[in-house]
Amino acid sequence: MGEFLVKAADERGHLLQQVENGFSEAEIRDRFVQQGYLVYWVKPRGVFSAGGIKLGRRRVKPSSFLIFNQQFLTLIKAGLPILNSLDLLIKRQRDAYLLQLLENVRERVKSGESLSEAFAAQGTFPKIYTTTLMAGEKSGNMEEVLSRYISFQRLALTFKKKLAVSLVYPALLVTVVLCMLVFLVTYVVPQFAKLFENLNAQLPAITVFMLAVGNNAQKYAPIALVVLTVAVFSLWRWKNTDKGAERMDGVVLRLPVLGPIWLKYQVANFSRMLSTLLTGGLPLVPALETAGASMSSRRILNGVAAAAVRVREGRPLAKSLEEQKMFPDLSVEMIEVGESTGALPAMLNSVAEFYEEDVQTALGAAMALIEPVILIIMALFVGGVLISLYLPIFTLGSSIH
Repeated sequence: MGEFLVKAADERGHLLQQVENGFSEAEIRDRFVQQGYLVYWVKPRGVFSAGGIKLGRRRVKPSSFLIFNQQFLTLIKAGLPILNSLDLLIKRQRDAYLLQLLENVRERVKSGESLSEAFAAQGTFPKIYTTTLMAGEKSGNMEEVLSRYISFQRLALTFKKKLAVSLVYPALLVTVVLCMLVFLVTYVVPQFAKLFENLNAQLPAITVFMLAVGNNAQKYAPIALVVLTVAVFSLWRWKNTDKGAERMDGVVLRLPVLGPIWLKYQVANFSRMLSTLLTGGLPLVPALETAGASMSSRRILNGVAAAAVRVREGRPLAKSLEEQKMFPDLSVEMIEVGESTGALPAMLNSVAEFYEEDVQTALGAAMALIEPVILIIMALFVGGVLISLYLPIFTLGSSIH
């Protein structure tokens, strides 16, 4: 439970601004609305939120959430009512944050809200999950839709873990290289500068240049660190705006090797989500809107939203996606075949499997190319630094002989 600043007005128009304890912004907003207040805004209380700077919303661990859903499904299959199932799972929950959310969900269900509304009010759980629950409630087949969501969650986690494993070594290599370069330039080079200053020897041009770089780097390192921190924080805030997110996404998609991989990854995620929602009984337009809103790529998100409008007007899904000029041609053709044969969910699963495998293959090939390039750059830079530093020593040694 956290503290939130609330600004609201009562029925007479009197403004009030106070601190409230709650589980989420949505939960506190609903509380004040039910009491008859007009809520202007609800913000997390803290150093970085009072001025409008929000450092991000805390999320539930995917592994903990998967275990909860597996246990929840088992209890429902055993015939336990939803409230009793929640009570049992709350008692055994080890994740403190998820425990708080589940307690609030239980209280909301007790007060008469549906399970999907109670989870949606937390403002933390994925929209695809709350939509899946809503479809299960409307169809009366909660077990089946939960089983499908758990299968989707397992596949998504497995895919993300494979990608993370393939990126561990390159990330570690880049980190080591950067640390080594910073150490050489800011510490080793200035030490050699002191040595050469005492020798009063004529230094080669490359050595003079390297010594100047090292001295300036050591001198201005604190300032550079502050400027870099401010720049990264400003870029992060700008990226969270609509315009900044779309610009950053455009830059990523235009990258020579990683851009196509990122696009295929987004297409695979979208196809898997849409297939899960359609199989759960959700109509095509709401399923499109939910799957599109879950995308991390802003251009894909906007494109799917525009395609959903076209589908609502009666146009086919494949043509609507093709008009956005974002999805690969092969994916659009496969979706068109699925529409024409009446097997769209199965075809979307095939699209997801194809692009997930393609992403893993392309990422492996890219990493196999990037790793030696990093090693070569590191060898050239470190070698250049060492040669520039030791060249005067070799010259002095030959002159003594």
